[in-house]
Parts: sequence; structure tokens; C-alpha cells
Amino acid sequence: MTDDAAQPTPELPEQLAEIREDFLALTESERLQLLLEFSRELPDLPARYADSPALLEKVEECQSPVHAFAEVSDGVVHFHATAPPEAPTTRGFASILAQGLSGLTPRQVLDVPEDFPLQLGLTRAVSALRLNGMTGMLTRAKRQIVEQLAAA
Repeated sequence: MTDDAAQPTPELPEQLAEIREDFLALTESERLQLLLEFSRELPDLPARYADSPALLEKVEECQSPVHAFAEVSDGVVHFHATAPPEAPTTRGFASILAQGLSGLTPRQVLDVPEDFPLQLGLTRAVSALRLNGMTGMLTRAKRQIVEQLAAA
């Protein structure tokens, strides 16, 4: 007998699934340490963005000044973000998305569940406002991809 109410969970792309599993394998305090590690791994902006920060969109949902942009080039997504070092939680979330979304196809990014930030097991360790900031980054990335695909 099958449970008709059970909905299949959309499968995450491999790099995002690995990030999620890394977080879920840890205790709550260890998850915060992993988030801090991610904050130190936020990739530098390419020169074209570093020299023209107006090309990046401000993420209003973030408490800290965060700017991000997802670009599609040759059928592959590249997610770029800035976040200040004094905001390690937000910087960690930006880094997770930069590492997890970059290299995916536009379809793979668009299929990432909106609740992905909640799947990291940080809901009791990090404020809802901070998780909302990561959701805002993901939502913007998806919108920017849709806009670029429509313009192509």
C-alpha cells in the first residue's frame, strides 16, 4: 500500500546535496562552525564585478550589505556575491550558494527548492532573519536566470 499524500522531494544537484549532507551529519554547534568555514571560502568577485559593483543586485532581505548576481554563460550558471567579513553568517550563506549553484545548468538552479536554506539544519542555531536572507539570495538568483534566458 502506498501513501498518496507523500510527495517526492525534488532531488538536489550533487554539490548542493553534498553541502546539505555535510551540515546534517554534524551537531548544531558543529554546523555553525561549518558555516563559518564557508564564510572564509566565499570566492572573490571576477574583476568585471569588483570594478563595477553596480552590476550586482543588493539583497534587501539580508541584514548585512549583501550584493549578488547569477549569470548564465555558455549554458552554465555562475553565482557571485559580496558580504562583509564582519557578517560571517550571511557571508557563509552567500558562499554556500556561490559554491553550490556555480557550474549548474539554469534548469538545475531553477529546480532548487525554495526551502533549501531550511534544509541545512540551522533553523534553531541561526535567526529566521538570516535564513530569510539566504532565501532572498536564492530567489534573486532564480529571477536573474529567468530574465537572462528570456533575453537570449
